[in-house]
Amino acid sequence: MKKLGIALLALALIGWMLKDTFTQSGIEDLKGGFKEVASYRNDNNTGPIQRIYAVIVKDTTHAQLQAYGDLMPHTKYGNTKIYYFLEGKKAPSNLSPGDINFDSQFNENCFALYEKSAMGNVGLVKWPFK
Repeated sequence: MKKLGIALLALALIGWMLKDTFTQSGIEDLKGGFKEVASYRNDNNTGPIQRIYAVIVKDTTHAQLQAYGDLMPHTKYGNTKIYYFLEGKKAPSNLSPGDINFDSQFNENCFALYEKSAMGNVGLVKWPFK
């Protein structure tokens, strides 16, 4: 009888873990209507990995910009940048590494920049090019 109780408890725990695994929230559950339009990741797997994204947002008043950035991939000692653009405005389709990541013609349409640094520090800047 004791073995049956332990088996049922183990089965219940496994079921609970599986349910939790398959029902976690993701990017599609966030408010804002996010759509990734461009991305860049350097090929350097031995040094700092740089990830850059251009994302269009439908609803900026309720957009969960910080939460979106926190859900994006990040590598320890790497850098992740996410440029947010208003829906209906032009956004870059190509991104490049370095300090300037896209053509300056898109600067006025970028309303926010999320950045996670190599040390894990997170920053969100509104209107980074003004």
